Amino acid sequence: MENKRIPDQGMDRAALLEQLQAMKSEDINWRQGRSFSYVYFAGDDVLSLVKEAYNQYFSANALNPSAFKSLRRMEAEVVRMAANLFQGGQQARGSMTSGGTESILMAVKTAREWAKRTKGLSADWEMVLPASAHPAFHKACHYFGVKAVVVPVGEDFRAIPEQMEAAITPRTILLVASAPSYPQGVIDPVEAIAGIADRRGLLCHVDACVGGFMLPFLRSAGYDIPAFDFSVKGVSSISADIHKYGYAAKGASVVMYRDTALRMDQFYVYTDWSGGIYGSPTMTGTRPGGAIAAAWAVLNYMGMEGYVAKARLSMETAMRIRQGIAAIPELKVLGRPDMCIFALSSDVLDIYEVGDELGLMGWSADRQQMPPSLHFTITPAHEMVVDDLLNDLKAAVQKAKKWDLNKFGKAVQLKTLKGLKKILPGSTMGKLQQTAARHSDVGGKRSAAMYGMMGELQGDGNLEDMVKVFLDKLLP
Repeated sequence: MENKRIPDQGMDRAALLEQLQAMKSEDINWRQGRSFSYVYFAGDDVLSLVKEAYNQYFSANALNPSAFKSLRRMEAEVVRMAANLFQGGQQARGSMTSGGTESILMAVKTAREWAKRTKGLSADWEMVLPASAHPAFHKACHYFGVKAVVVPVGEDFRAIPEQMEAAITPRTILLVASAPSYPQGVIDPVEAIAGIADRRGLLCHVDACVGGFMLPFLRSAGYDIPAFDFSVKGVSSISADIHKYGYAAKGASVVMYRDTALRMDQFYVYTDWSGGIYGSPTMTGTRPGGAIAAAWAVLNYMGMEGYVAKARLSMETAMRIRQGIAAIPELKVLGRPDMCIFALSSDVLDIYEVGDELGLMGWSADRQQMPPSLHFTITPAHEMVVDDLLNDLKAAVQKAKKWDLNKFGKAVQLKTLKGLKKILPGSTMGKLQQTAARHSDVGGKRSAAMYGMMGELQGDGNLEDMVKVFLDKLLP
């Protein structure tokens, strides 16, 4: 990247906006249903409302609720609507956060403080979670000094309650379940896991970041959705993103607790500062008022009827796509997803090659591993592209089956890598991997070779350093 400086003279407004518009042309085309992650588009009417609500509170700061009383009221109403949606009753409490990661961070921090308060555990806390749980839990462990005890999932990609219970020690403070887990879209056996937590005197967090504002509406639409919320005895906290299937502006999630005492364990207070007494409910100090206002506005605009209709449409669209995939013999959907997200894999093809071919046709799907797969998050925007997607999937499969120079080069790379791993010392291998990462086409049109190399190095201690080099290259 060029050595950019703040310009001596400001740019013309019209020229600046034109440049912004031109830069957007490089981004994924989510409005036309060509992307399967990051953006949850429910239609122009919803988008327009969210923008207007956000702009009205663009400069407002929720750091001090007494200064912006309207934000305090809106956040309280959003939290109360979420509490009722998740069957928490009048005792449930919560906070709005900037996203699922912050909600999960808060839930883990709360569990740590709860363990100090109720169990006298001042260090060496442990948390038991399935391998499919979101990496935000590991980030929370890293930040808050909690040990992550990871147990494998079953062949159906769901958590195994018996293995989770076997992993509990006197240092355990929290069990984790997902509703659903992001990689394959399956709901963990929440009732069994929460039952273990209740019986053993532990907390149980349900990560419903992607499903919280979808699963209750699918249940209302007649789908068989297993219990995952506060109606389940033993569930102590839930995280759910309003900026996903709630269709709010980015920066809007909720973390909910069964009662006031637990939420108070989330708060941070410092009283010995010359600037005054400092109290903060979540990780951030300044909190954008626009995100709160937009979340409040869209929940009231959509209403239960609107959300149920969008949920039904998303699920029906996902089922149409999955039925089409079932007719392509080289492809399969992993597990039995409980909602409108799923993972696409193959037993006979390099699925990353299929993903590359789709990318060249203008589609954007995230890559996953263990096992290799492509991730699809289906929203109302995808109703109009089902046939195009299935046709292009068939074409991508045929192209992925053909041998060409790209595949030959990748095969040589992987064979060479396997040979070098056997003969080179770990330190030398690590330096070689970092060099390869620096010269890789990060953000390019083809990623199958990169993911293949990372898959081969899975479990290698040098892989983490290699990913850091990729991030360093990708970011400015």
